[in-house]
Amino acid sequence: MAEKLTSRQTDYSKWYNEIVVKAGLAETSAVRGCMVIKPYGFAIWEKIQSELDKKFKETGHQNAYFPLFVPKSLFEAEEKNAEGFSKECAVVTHYRLKNDPKDSTKLIIDEQAKLEEELIVRPTSEAIIWNTYKNWIQSYRDLPILVNQWANVVRWEMRTRLFLRTAEFLWQEGHTAHATKEEAIEETILINNLYADFAENFMAIPVLKGLKSESERFAGADETYCIEGLMQDGKALQLGTSHFLGQNFAKAFDVKFANEDGKLSYVWATSWGVSTRLMGALIMTHSDDNGLVLPPNLAPIQVVIVPIYKGLDQLKKITVEANKIVSDLKSKGISVKYDDRDNFKPGYKFNDYELKGVPIRISIGPRDLENRTIELARRDNLTKSVVQLDSVVIQVQKILKDIQLSLFNRAQNFRDKNITEVNNFKEFEKIITGNGGFVSAHWDGTIETELKIKNLTKATIRCIPIDNKKEKGKCIFSGKESAGRVIFAKSY
Repeated sequence: MAEKLTSRQTDYSKWYNEIVVKAGLAETSAVRGCMVIKPYGFAIWEKIQSELDKKFKETGHQNAYFPLFVPKSLFEAEEKNAEGFSKECAVVTHYRLKNDPKDSTKLIIDEQAKLEEELIVRPTSEAIIWNTYKNWIQSYRDLPILVNQWANVVRWEMRTRLFLRTAEFLWQEGHTAHATKEEAIEETILINNLYADFAENFMAIPVLKGLKSESERFAGADETYCIEGLMQDGKALQLGTSHFLGQNFAKAFDVKFANEDGKLSYVWATSWGVSTRLMGALIMTHSDDNGLVLPPNLAPIQVVIVPIYKGLDQLKKITVEANKIVSDLKSKGISVKYDDRDNFKPGYKFNDYELKGVPIRISIGPRDLENRTIELARRDNLTKSVVQLDSVVIQVQKILKDIQLSLFNRAQNFRDKNITEVNNFKEFEKIITGNGGFVSAHWDGTIETELKIKNLTKATIRCIPIDNKKEKGKCIFSGKESAGRVIFAKSY
């Protein structure tokens, strides 16, 4: 029998870490703050990557790759961006080691190999990409440029947590160049909507779409659009961001284009990205005290078949029927595994696949063969049913769709029940220090008030909702006039 997980109610952080490790998703590495993504975890990331990549290409984007290193002078070119990431930078100063003359078994830095210019290990790629775009763009005919790259970045985080915040992580970052402001804003919104559609329809995670406040905006952006999810502990998680960069990077790198009249103008820009943080969102949105729960769209194994038998004769007969089911399911594009390993008992396998979040488990024994039935267990609600062998494929297809929808509906119901409107600071503090969740409140629009609320409660403005209705009111903290409500929450 597998060791039980810590309950979410007892210790949410420990519960999360146990799922990551025990479900075989990732583990800490010998490098401080970095993780090893294990094959099962990487298989889920590949599904995320594959679906997003398809969506990017359907909207006209192409993949490219840019260097990991950014010369310090380029990194400094856009001041707000450099200032925003400066405290998280890893810096390369030398290019060679040598043997220690005092101890030949050790290596030391060769001071003769100091770089003329230090290199920043990319925390984000705007600087190196816009320096490159300067060579690509001369005329309006060269625009738009719609480029994405799948890469790793380094941000030297002091407090790390697997998938949610690590010193190195995987992501995609899109970088586009446009002739007009309107076109760039349209691109920014397009990608934010694409992210929301992906989160809701593929990951089964309901999100709020909105704009970041000035203090939460991406360093170097004029506007940041975002999608925010609510985790089961009442904290918010930023799942993705899409930035309207204005002409800030074009001016920093002197990227101009000649319009149809031959006049020179600075290019308009966007950048946008999601990362392996989505893996954390997936775990914290759907999983339970029995382990990982995966939406079928993201499950590396959608169906597992476990034989229950005594002796090789029974196993052979079950295997014949199981192989037919495997073949039929695969022909419908369903990923399926037949686990006939003889060194683990069925009970162990049941627990293991439950822990790993496999959406459907099928078990077949000798009596099932006689009755021409199988037992089908759903991971999302832990229910079981008996299904006729002749209708297995139809039932599996139907149930996979139902699981995907049920997980979204369950998460949406939780999210909606945990959006609270408040009208004064006393109510605000009570909610934030209690169950948490999204708190809808009036704010006077000033950074000063936002920071005071953050310092007192640790809650930040997660977004100014896109569909925010005009509603005059009084700021919950300052009492000054407010044009509408914003969404506050504690966050990861």
